[in-house]
Amino acid sequence: MKVPWRRRVLAAALSLTAAVGGLLVAGTAQAQTVSTGSLSFRGDSGDYISQGKSYSYSTGNGDGLTVSSSTGSTVSISVNAYNGDWWTLTFDAPGTQVLVPRTYTAAHRHPFNGTGPGLDLSGEGRGCNELTGSFTISKAVFGPQGYVQTFDATFEQHCEGGDPAARGEVHISNRPPPSGAAPKPATTRPRAATTSPNAGTKPSATPTSRHSATPTSRPSATPTSTPSATAAGGGNTSADDTDASPAAAVRNSFFSPLFLLGVVLIVLAGLVAVAGLAVVLGMYVRRQ
Repeated sequence: MKVPWRRRVLAAALSLTAAVGGLLVAGTAQAQTVSTGSLSFRGDSGDYISQGKSYSYSTGNGDGLTVSSSTGSTVSISVNAYNGDWWTLTFDAPGTQVLVPRTYTAAHRHPFNGTGPGLDLSGEGRGCNELTGSFTISKAVFGPQGYVQTFDATFEQHCEGGDPAARGEVHISNRPPPSGAAPKPATTRPRAATTSPNAGTKPSATPTSRHSATPTSRPSATPTSTPSATAAGGGNTSADDTDASPAAAVRNSFFSPLFLLGVVLIVLAGLVAVAGLAVVLGMYVRRQ
């Protein structure tokens, strides 16, 4: 009876280390709130991740979805569901390639997939120690600075080399990226009226003196051209014209003390996770 217990503790420690490692590897990639999206999956009987059940989440039902990608090589989707469920799904292209519409086979658990494709569906305290699977990207449109405009994919994964599988699909749709702006930082609840670093205050027009009889002329607001988001695999999507003020607010908040504090906390969490893993592995070896 002790062996299954030790294996569960080891699996939990490895899952925690992988999650923190993924945050550290992500670097400056910011999670952006998904405007319209969904994640659904189901598992065979005996699949550890899904427990043989079906799951479905969408922004239309009030579930929170975020997506992040630093270069288009790795895309991570997180679900913070209305009912309290939480899941993370990650796709990784081989090496430094960008994810494009195609089928990726022989995928292994991210971020331990080396130079091959990576995949990982985990959540609710469950994760695979070893993973094999495949995924198909049907559409991927990326903008500047890791902005994910559109991402559609299906996937299949097997834990510990077993036959039972978890299969699902994800659909992400965001507005075209603003000019020169980083992705809109995600809040815990996309529908809640919380303040985000992207919510910059637009400069108000300075009224002219009331004693002046002749109003001063105001320059016309000429929309600046915005870069189009580049679709992986070919094709462009034009971006909406936006003000420069949101971009400036994002750039200022990127170097804010809160952001730096967040980086420090992530690094500390990584060190704690690694130390915890070392302790658990030590206990596991001594009991063998």
